[in-house]
Amino acid sequence: MIEVEKQGKFGKLLMRSNTKLREDRGAQIVKATPPTHGRRIEDLQEILDNLKVDQDNMLDINPSNTQTIINPSDFESESFVDKDIEIGIKIRNIQIKLNVAQGRYNALFLFEKDPNEQEEQLEQA
Repeated sequence: MIEVEKQGKFGKLLMRSNTKLREDRGAQIVKATPPTHGRRIEDLQEILDNLKVDQDNMLDINPSNTQTIINPSDFESESFVDKDIEIGIKIRNIQIKLNVAQGRYNALFLFEKDPNEQEEQLEQA
């Protein structure tokens, strides 16, 4: 049988024990996951911020001229209300995703209690 010490890193990696193999795989997963999860939280926060800006920008009724306001006959209140509600729903959905993602990040990587688990326990009682 070939001695592992004489095989270099390649041989050692191939011939490691199941315990060591699991530890190595686990370490790789643990190293890769927190930054990915953190980036997802940052992405959700950016989406949320952009939606809030979009909603605020809707209130600028005549964006091309600061001296006048749009003619009431040209204003489409149905469209305005529909879009405002649509953006509001998107904001609410992103807020929920962001809260869940942040809670899970804290629980998985910062050893804090997951607030979502508390809600589940209350619902089961």
